Formats: sequence, structure tokens, C-alpha cells
Amino acid sequence: MQVHGNQRLCLVGSAILALATIGHAWQTPDRTSNQKTDEKKPAPPPLRLPFASLKPDAVVDVAGAGALAAVDDAVWVTNRAAGTAIRIDPKTNKVTQTIAAGQAPCGSPVGGFGSLWVSLCGLPGVARVDLTSHLVTATIKTNVGGESQSMAIGVGSLWLLTDGNGTLARFDPTTNAAVAEAYLAGGSNALAFGQGALWATSGSGNLLTRIDPNTNVVVETIAVGKAPRAVAVGEGAVWTLNQGDGTVSRVDPKTNKTTDAIALGPIGARGEIVTGEGSVWVSAAGTPLIRIDPRTKLVVQQFTGTGGGALVVGHGSLWIAASATAVWRIDPKRVEATRPQ
Repeated sequence: MQVHGNQRLCLVGSAILALATIGHAWQTPDRTSNQKTDEKKPAPPPLRLPFASLKPDAVVDVAGAGALAAVDDAVWVTNRAAGTAIRIDPKTNKVTQTIAAGQAPCGSPVGGFGSLWVSLCGLPGVARVDLTSHLVTATIKTNVGGESQSMAIGVGSLWLLTDGNGTLARFDPTTNAAVAEAYLAGGSNALAFGQGALWATSGSGNLLTRIDPNTNVVVETIAVGKAPRAVAVGEGAVWTLNQGDGTVSRVDPKTNKTTDAIALGPIGARGEIVTGEGSVWVSAAGTPLIRIDPRTKLVVQQFTGTGGGALVVGHGSLWIAASATAVWRIDPKRVEATRPQ
């Protein structure tokens, strides 16, 4: 068949148009597909397991187990009713010493300057226990009791909340005397050292305060979740346990901004948050152990049951007040590996 000039032009034009249409089809993104890909997937729910499913490496019988602290070569437990501080040797997992500390020990003890510092709700104040003689060598009186009697050690000093109005006192351990004061938000109730700063929560103000320990000056006040009751520093951030809304707030110490609110559920009257061994850990009454992955900012495991509210990381282990008469020692890797039966 003979094709004339005009017909050739039509055929060539049709072919070019067809190729252009095919190319456009390959280059045009599938918006529907992208929309589905870009949608944020909901976080997977945490594993919910009975606390009894955990297998402790050791169970230490301690009557009246209260607050916990890992100090140097020991773990210490307070007994509020008996007015004592009890030493556990992590090498043997045995109680090796019981010391009369004073009236109604409460709150977490701290260690430093050759001493164990124990909050006393019955005084109120703080007892200094010499770790060599195991005797109380000094007592500091304050005007605040209960769980708000919080302490921290850092930059060669003991830091102590001394009243309910937010007065923070700095004590020289050589004289046991206050050498400076800073004034924080009212209702300040917990302290922690880390990232070159001292951090304090205010339960009534829903705040986290950053203090420069070199100048004793408030650097920043940061809004966090409702009614924070505990604070920890580690795993690259500052973390507050918020009793009022059952959350954990993550604060970036580089920007002094709250970056995440992690939902836990209801938190009882007691609760503690700590960091270490690659995780953020929470213990509360009715939920003795919660593990948060600091990389994903998600709750990955929740262990429910009796006990809880006191927790510390030390000597490569978790130490939990599993009941009023027992402290459990648990390998963090064992916790991570625990799955439903």
C-alpha cells in the first residue's frame, strides 16, 4: 500500500503522542499509593504480662521493704516502720547490715562522700550515715516531709528540698551546713542530676526546672505532664513520671523542650522512674515493672501484679520492691526476653 506525505505525518504524530502518554503514565506517581504509605501507623501495643512471669535471679527477704538505692558496693533498702536502713551485698544477695537511721525513713536514699543520706519523714529531715562506722554522724532538719523530701548528689554537694515552697538548699558535706539556696516552683518534689544540670519536678505546677549547679541559678522551666512525681536522667534525655495523667514526659536536654508524652495508664500513690541498661524503667503500685524503649519512645512491656513503687538500677541488675517483705534482683536482659507463655 502506498502512503502519501500527509498520511506519514499523521502516523508519526500519533506514534509520538502514544509514547508521550505511556511515558507520562510511568512518571506520574500513584497518589493513592503514596497516601497509604505516608499514613502514620499506630504504635504496637506493649506486651502485658503478669509480674509473676518474671524469673528473678535472687529474692532477698527484707521486712518492710521501702525505698531503694544503689550506692558503691551495695544496695540499700529503707524500712519506714522500723526506722532502719538495710544493706544488701550484691555479691551474695544477702543482707549484711541493718542500721538505725532515724524516725520513719522515706524517699530514696542517696550515696556520696562516704555516707548514705536517708530522708526522715518523722523528723522531718535527713540522716547522714557513715558507711564505715554504720553510725548516724549528722542530722539535717527541714520543713518538708513525706515523699517530697528529695535529695541529689552532684558537683561536690548535697542538694535538698527543704520546704514545700520550692526552696532548694545546697549543703557542703564537710560541714553539713547550707551554703546556698535557690527558689523553685512551689510543690517541687523530686530531684535528679545529669547532663551537667540539676533537675527538679513540681507536682503542683506540672513543671520541670533546670538548675545550673555551678551558679545555683534556674536556667529553664519546662512544661511537662500533669503532676510529675519522679525524675530520671539517662539514655540521652530527662524523663518525668507524671502521676496526674499517667504519662512519662521526655525532655531533650539540648533544647530544654518536651519532645514526647508516653502514655502508661493510671499511676498509683507510689511510683519511681529510673534509667539504665538501655531502657527507661518505671515501677508503680499494681504495675511493678514497665519498660520503655528510649529509641522508639514506646512502652514495650508492662508487668502487672502486686508490689511495685520502688526500683533502682545497679550492679548490672534491676532491684524491685516486689512485696513488703522481698526485694527481687532481675537481669534486664531476662526482662527483655520474657514473652507470653
